[in-house]
Amino acid sequence: MQNKTRKIISITTLVLIAFVVLWRIFFTVDETQYAIVTQFGRPVRTISAAGLNVKWPWQSLLTYEKRLLVYNPRPSEFLTKDKKNIVVDNYVCWRIADPNRFLQTVTDLTGAEMRLHDTVWAATAAALGNSDLSSLVSTKSDEVRVQEVMKQVTEQCRAQALEQYGIEIVDVRMKRLNLPAQNRESVFARMRAERDRIAKQYRAEGEAEALKIRAEADKEKARILSESYREAERIRGDGDAQSTRVYAQAYSRDPRFYKLVRTLEAYKKVIDPNTTAILSSDSELLKLLTQGKIK
Repeated sequence: MQNKTRKIISITTLVLIAFVVLWRIFFTVDETQYAIVTQFGRPVRTISAAGLNVKWPWQSLLTYEKRLLVYNPRPSEFLTKDKKNIVVDNYVCWRIADPNRFLQTVTDLTGAEMRLHDTVWAATAAALGNSDLSSLVSTKSDEVRVQEVMKQVTEQCRAQALEQYGIEIVDVRMKRLNLPAQNRESVFARMRAERDRIAKQYRAEGEAEALKIRAEADKEKARILSESYREAERIRGDGDAQSTRVYAQAYSRDPRFYKLVRTLEAYKKVIDPNTTAILSSDSELLKLLTQGKIK
Protein backbone atom coordinates (compact mmCIF):
# COMPACT_ATOMS: atom_id res chain seq x y z
CA MET A 1 0.00 0.00 0.00
CA GLN A 2 2.78 2.38 0.89
CA ASN A 3 4.63 1.52 -2.32
CA LYS A 4 1.49 2.28 -4.32
CA THR A 5 1.06 5.62 -2.58
CA ARG A 6 4.69 6.53 -3.21
CA LYS A 7 4.30 5.58 -6.83
CA ILE A 8 1.22 7.83 -7.21
CA ILE A 9 3.05 10.71 -5.53
CA SER A 10 6.05 10.22 -7.80
CA ILE A 11 3.85 10.18 -10.91
CA THR A 12 1.97 13.25 -9.75
CA THR A 13 5.24 15.06 -9.05
CA LEU A 14 6.58 14.14 -12.49
CA VAL A 15 3.35 15.37 -14.11
CA LEU A 16 3.55 18.65 -12.22
CA ILE A 17 7.21 19.05 -13.15
CA ALA A 18 6.41 18.29 -16.78
CA PHE A 19 3.53 20.79 -16.71
CA VAL A 20 5.77 23.48 -15.23
CA VAL A 21 8.48 22.75 -17.78
CA LEU A 22 5.96 22.91 -20.63
CA TRP A 23 4.49 26.12 -19.19
CA ARG A 24 8.00 27.58 -19.07
CA ILE A 25 8.80 26.43 -22.60
CA PHE A 26 5.66 27.28 -24.57
CA PHE A 27 4.11 30.73 -24.72
CA THR A 28 1.78 32.71 -27.00
CA VAL A 29 2.22 36.18 -28.36
CA ASP A 30 -0.85 38.36 -28.84
CA GLU A 31 -1.17 40.35 -32.07
CA THR A 32 -1.21 43.59 -30.04
CA GLN A 33 2.12 42.86 -28.32
CA TYR A 34 5.85 42.49 -28.82
CA ALA A 35 7.60 39.65 -26.96
CA ILE A 36 11.29 39.68 -25.94
CA VAL A 37 12.97 36.53 -24.71
CA THR A 38 15.77 37.30 -22.23
CA GLN A 39 18.44 35.06 -20.78
CA PHE A 40 19.91 36.21 -17.48
CA GLY A 41 18.64 39.77 -18.20
CA ARG A 42 20.08 39.91 -21.75
CA PRO A 43 17.64 39.95 -24.72
CA VAL A 44 18.25 37.05 -27.07
CA ARG A 45 15.17 37.07 -29.30
CA THR A 46 12.43 39.53 -30.29
CA ILE A 47 9.06 38.26 -31.54
CA SER A 48 6.60 40.60 -33.25
CA ALA A 49 4.34 38.05 -34.99
CA ALA A 50 1.38 36.59 -33.13
CA GLY A 51 1.21 32.87 -32.41
CA LEU A 52 2.65 30.00 -30.36
CA ASN A 53 6.38 30.07 -29.59
CA VAL A 54 8.93 28.18 -27.46
CA LYS A 55 11.87 29.11 -25.26
CA TRP A 56 14.18 27.40 -22.80
CA PRO A 57 12.86 27.03 -19.27
CA TRP A 58 15.62 29.21 -17.81
CA GLN A 59 14.78 32.03 -20.17
CA SER A 60 12.36 34.85 -19.24
CA LEU A 61 9.68 36.61 -21.29
CA LEU A 62 8.85 40.33 -21.50
CA THR A 63 5.89 41.74 -23.41
CA TYR A 64 5.32 45.30 -24.62
CA GLU A 65 2.29 47.02 -26.11
CA LYS A 66 2.36 47.31 -29.90
CA ARG A 67 -0.69 49.57 -30.18
CA LEU A 68 -0.80 53.37 -30.14
CA LEU A 69 -0.45 54.88 -26.64
CA VAL A 70 -1.32 58.34 -25.33
CA TYR A 71 0.71 60.26 -22.77
CA ASN A 72 -0.87 63.24 -21.02
CA PRO A 73 1.80 65.28 -19.23
CA ARG A 74 0.88 67.89 -16.65
CA PRO A 75 0.38 71.46 -17.98
CA SER A 76 3.66 73.41 -18.08
CA GLU A 77 4.49 77.10 -18.23
CA PHE A 78 6.46 78.44 -21.20
CA LEU A 79 7.80 81.80 -22.37
CA THR A 80 6.98 83.14 -25.84
CA LYS A 81 9.23 85.18 -28.12
CA ASP A 82 7.61 88.44 -26.98
CA LYS A 83 8.23 87.53 -23.31
CA LYS A 84 4.68 86.42 -22.46
CA ASN A 85 4.11 83.55 -20.01
CA ILE A 86 1.63 80.91 -21.14
CA VAL A 87 0.48 77.59 -19.70
CA VAL A 88 0.26 74.79 -22.28
CA ASP A 89 -1.49 71.43 -21.88
CA ASN A 90 -0.22 68.88 -24.43
CA TYR A 91 -0.79 65.23 -25.21
CA VAL A 92 1.54 62.83 -27.05
CA CYS A 93 0.51 59.90 -29.27
CA TRP A 94 3.29 57.32 -29.45
CA ARG A 95 4.11 53.64 -29.94
CA ILE A 96 7.06 51.30 -29.42
CA ALA A 97 8.89 50.96 -32.74
CA ASP A 98 12.09 49.17 -31.61
CA PRO A 99 11.39 46.92 -28.59
CA ASN A 100 15.05 46.00 -28.10
CA ARG A 101 16.21 49.60 -27.80
CA PHE A 102 13.15 50.38 -25.73
CA LEU A 103 14.13 47.63 -23.27
CA GLN A 104 17.76 48.77 -23.13
CA THR A 105 17.02 52.48 -22.61
CA VAL A 106 13.72 52.96 -20.79
CA THR A 107 12.73 49.43 -19.64
CA ASP A 108 9.02 50.11 -19.02
CA LEU A 109 6.13 52.55 -19.70
CA THR A 110 6.93 54.69 -16.67
CA GLY A 111 10.48 55.25 -17.88
CA ALA A 112 9.19 55.90 -21.41
CA GLU A 113 6.81 58.61 -20.20
CA MET A 114 9.64 60.27 -18.25
CA ARG A 115 11.79 60.39 -21.41
CA LEU A 116 8.85 61.60 -23.48
CA HIS A 117 8.16 64.39 -21.01
CA ASP A 118 11.74 65.66 -21.19
CA THR A 119 11.92 65.41 -24.99
CA VAL A 120 8.55 67.03 -25.70
CA TRP A 121 9.02 69.75 -23.06
CA ALA A 122 12.37 70.82 -24.54
CA ALA A 123 11.02 70.87 -28.13
CA THR A 124 7.86 72.76 -27.08
CA ALA A 125 9.87 75.35 -25.15
CA ALA A 126 12.11 75.93 -28.18
CA ALA A 127 9.18 76.23 -30.62
CA LEU A 128 7.13 78.56 -28.41
CA GLY A 129 10.24 80.61 -27.66
CA ASN A 130 10.41 81.42 -31.39
CA SER A 131 6.70 82.37 -31.64
CA ASP A 132 4.85 85.49 -30.54
CA LEU A 133 1.70 85.20 -28.46
CA SER A 134 -0.29 86.82 -31.29
CA SER A 135 0.56 83.85 -33.54
CA LEU A 136 -0.90 81.46 -30.95
CA VAL A 137 -3.97 83.41 -29.79
CA SER A 138 -5.79 85.74 -32.18
CA THR A 139 -9.31 86.70 -33.26
CA LYS A 140 -8.20 86.18 -36.87
CA SER A 141 -8.02 82.48 -37.68
CA ASP A 142 -5.60 82.98 -40.57
CA GLU A 143 -2.98 84.40 -38.16
CA VAL A 144 -3.02 81.46 -35.71
CA ARG A 145 0.01 79.15 -36.16
CA VAL A 146 -0.62 76.60 -33.38
CA GLN A 147 -0.82 73.65 -35.79
CA GLU A 148 2.43 74.68 -37.50
CA VAL A 149 4.20 75.04 -34.14
CA MET A 150 3.02 71.63 -32.89
CA LYS A 151 3.93 70.02 -36.22
CA GLN A 152 7.44 71.41 -35.77
CA VAL A 153 7.55 69.99 -32.23
CA THR A 154 6.39 66.58 -33.49
CA GLU A 155 9.02 66.39 -36.23
CA GLN A 156 11.78 67.49 -33.88
CA CYS A 157 10.85 64.94 -31.19
CA ARG A 158 10.19 62.04 -33.57
CA ALA A 159 13.75 61.57 -34.83
CA GLN A 160 15.28 62.00 -31.37
CA ALA A 161 12.89 59.59 -29.61
CA LEU A 162 13.23 56.93 -32.30
CA GLU A 163 17.02 57.02 -32.32
CA GLN A 164 17.55 57.18 -28.56
CA TYR A 165 14.66 55.19 -27.08
CA GLY A 166 13.10 53.14 -29.92
CA ILE A 167 9.90 55.17 -29.55
CA GLU A 168 7.92 56.46 -32.53
CA ILE A 169 6.16 59.75 -31.71
CA VAL A 170 3.13 59.87 -34.00
CA ASP A 171 1.81 63.26 -33.02
CA VAL A 172 2.08 66.01 -30.40
CA ARG A 173 -0.99 68.20 -30.02
CA MET A 174 -2.04 71.09 -27.81
CA LYS A 175 -5.22 70.54 -25.80
CA ARG A 176 -5.37 73.89 -24.06
CA LEU A 177 -3.47 77.17 -23.96
CA ASN A 178 -4.02 79.38 -20.94
CA LEU A 179 -2.42 82.26 -19.10
CA PRO A 180 -0.89 82.18 -15.63
CA ALA A 181 -3.36 83.33 -12.99
CA GLN A 182 -1.20 86.32 -12.01
CA ASN A 183 -1.10 87.62 -15.62
CA ARG A 184 -4.62 86.79 -16.69
CA GLU A 185 -6.37 89.97 -15.51
CA SER A 186 -3.80 92.31 -17.06
CA VAL A 187 -4.02 90.43 -20.37
CA PHE A 188 -7.81 90.60 -20.29
CA ALA A 189 -7.56 94.34 -19.63
CA ARG A 190 -5.30 94.78 -22.65
CA MET A 191 -7.68 92.69 -24.74
CA ARG A 192 -10.63 94.86 -23.66
CA ALA A 193 -8.65 98.01 -24.48
CA GLU A 194 -7.79 96.59 -27.89
CA ARG A 195 -11.43 95.73 -28.56
CA ASP A 196 -12.47 99.26 -27.47
CA ARG A 197 -9.89 100.76 -29.82
CA ILE A 198 -11.13 98.67 -32.72
CA ALA A 199 -14.75 99.54 -31.87
CA LYS A 200 -13.93 103.26 -31.87
CA GLN A 201 -12.13 102.86 -35.18
CA TYR A 202 -15.17 101.14 -36.67
CA ARG A 203 -17.47 103.86 -35.32
CA ALA A 204 -15.25 106.60 -36.76
CA GLU A 205 -15.12 104.86 -40.11
CA GLY A 206 -18.90 104.42 -40.00
CA GLU A 207 -19.49 108.08 -39.20
CA ALA A 208 -17.12 109.14 -42.00
CA GLU A 209 -18.94 106.87 -44.41
CA ALA A 210 -22.30 108.22 -43.21
CA LEU A 211 -21.15 111.82 -43.79
CA LYS A 212 -19.94 110.85 -47.25
CA ILE A 213 -23.27 109.22 -48.07
CA ARG A 214 -25.21 112.25 -46.76
CA ALA A 215 -23.03 114.62 -48.80
CA GLU A 216 -23.59 112.53 -51.90
CA ALA A 217 -27.31 112.44 -51.18
CA ASP A 218 -27.47 116.24 -50.66
CA LYS A 219 -25.49 116.76 -53.87
CA GLU A 220 -27.83 114.45 -55.77
CA LYS A 221 -30.84 116.19 -54.21
CA ALA A 222 -29.56 119.61 -55.30
CA ARG A 223 -28.88 118.30 -58.80
CA ILE A 224 -32.33 116.78 -59.10
CA LEU A 225 -34.03 119.94 -57.77
CA SER A 226 -31.95 122.11 -60.10
CA GLU A 227 -32.82 119.99 -63.11
CA SER A 228 -36.46 119.87 -62.02
CA TYR A 229 -36.57 123.67 -61.59
CA ARG A 230 -34.92 124.18 -64.98
CA GLU A 231 -37.39 121.81 -66.61
CA ALA A 232 -40.31 123.46 -64.82
CA GLU A 233 -39.15 126.89 -65.97
CA ARG A 234 -38.78 125.62 -69.51
CA ILE A 235 -42.26 124.12 -69.46
CA ARG A 236 -43.67 127.29 -67.88
CA GLY A 237 -41.94 129.38 -70.51
CA ASP A 238 -43.31 127.16 -73.26
CA GLY A 239 -46.75 127.47 -71.69
CA ASP A 240 -46.52 131.24 -71.44
CA ALA A 241 -45.35 131.45 -75.02
CA GLN A 242 -48.20 129.19 -76.12
CA SER A 243 -50.65 131.23 -74.07
CA THR A 244 -49.35 134.48 -75.54
CA ARG A 245 -49.63 133.05 -79.02
CA VAL A 246 -53.21 131.90 -78.36
CA TYR A 247 -54.09 135.28 -76.89
CA ALA A 248 -52.53 137.04 -79.86
CA GLN A 249 -54.47 134.88 -82.32
CA ALA A 250 -57.73 135.46 -80.42
CA TYR A 251 -57.06 139.19 -80.20
CA SER A 252 -56.33 139.42 -83.89
CA ARG A 253 -59.61 137.70 -84.78
CA ASP A 254 -61.92 139.85 -82.56
CA PRO A 255 -60.10 142.58 -80.61
CA ARG A 256 -63.28 143.94 -79.01
CA PHE A 257 -64.37 140.52 -77.69
CA TYR A 258 -60.86 139.83 -76.41
CA LYS A 259 -60.84 143.18 -74.60
CA LEU A 260 -64.25 142.36 -73.08
CA VAL A 261 -63.04 139.01 -71.75
CA ARG A 262 -59.86 140.52 -70.31
CA THR A 263 -61.92 143.29 -68.66
CA LEU A 264 -64.26 140.77 -67.04
CA GLU A 265 -61.28 138.79 -65.77
CA ALA A 266 -59.84 141.98 -64.32
CA TYR A 267 -63.16 142.59 -62.51
CA LYS A 268 -62.97 139.11 -60.96
CA LYS A 269 -59.51 139.80 -59.63
CA VAL A 270 -60.06 143.38 -58.47
CA ILE A 271 -63.67 143.55 -57.30
CA ASP A 272 -65.09 141.50 -54.41
CA PRO A 273 -67.67 142.24 -51.65
CA ASN A 274 -65.05 143.99 -49.54
CA THR A 275 -63.55 146.10 -52.32
CA THR A 276 -63.92 149.88 -52.34
CA ALA A 277 -62.57 151.63 -55.44
CA ILE A 278 -62.64 155.40 -56.11
CA LEU A 279 -62.18 156.04 -59.83
CA SER A 280 -63.05 158.85 -62.20
CA SER A 281 -66.15 158.45 -64.38
CA ASP A 282 -64.09 158.30 -67.53
CA SER A 283 -61.85 155.51 -66.26
CA GLU A 284 -61.32 152.71 -68.75
CA LEU A 285 -62.08 150.15 -66.03
CA LEU A 286 -65.59 151.61 -65.41
CA LYS A 287 -66.67 152.20 -68.99
CA LEU A 288 -68.12 148.66 -69.29
CA LEU A 289 -70.13 149.19 -66.08
CA THR A 290 -71.24 152.75 -66.75
CA GLN A 291 -71.63 152.75 -70.52
CA GLY A 292 -72.14 149.01 -71.20
CA LYS A 293 -69.60 149.05 -73.94
CA ILE A 294 -65.88 149.20 -74.58
CA LYS A 295 -64.07 150.80 -77.41
